[in-house]
Amino acid sequence: MTATVTLQAGRKPWYKEPWPWMLMAGPGVVVVAAIITIVLAVKSDDGLVSDDYYKEGLGINQRLQRDHQAAQLGLQADVMRADNKLRLLLSAQGSAAFPEVLMLHLKHPTIDGRDQKIELKSEGAGFYNGVLATAVAGRWHVSLEDPAGQWRLHGDWRADLDEPLRLRAKAE
Repeated sequence: MTATVTLQAGRKPWYKEPWPWMLMAGPGVVVVAAIITIVLAVKSDDGLVSDDYYKEGLGINQRLQRDHQAAQLGLQADVMRADNKLRLLLSAQGSAAFPEVLMLHLKHPTIDGRDQKIELKSEGAGFYNGVLATAVAGRWHVSLEDPAGQWRLHGDWRADLDEPLRLRAKAE
């Protein structure tokens, strides 16, 4: 009977042994990682999901009509940037009347919060100028529209490059 008493006296309780803790560490790490993922998903807005995708789908035909109108007018634009100032030269094949104001939309491919809407005012002879709200870098989707929404020029722009942005009408 003495031998069994000495063996039991040398045993530690389970929570003082390393093996149960090592076995519980894996599932514990997974639970903590899942909680962190849930918190990040709830707090951050990805900006890529549209709330009204059906309405956006219906607007595609309207945008295509504006692209065709720009192609019929033979519109093209060159946008130059110096710091946060923009200067645009708009030209057409015929004798098209240019509006006093144009709207330039800069849309970031992944982050809605960085989008900008710049009003460009006419200086005459097809030249327009405007100012960026914030500095831009990287890739952007750009569209240029008349205020009446009759035509649209669009394209992609790498703002990091020191080349002018060229927008041409695409007859598709």
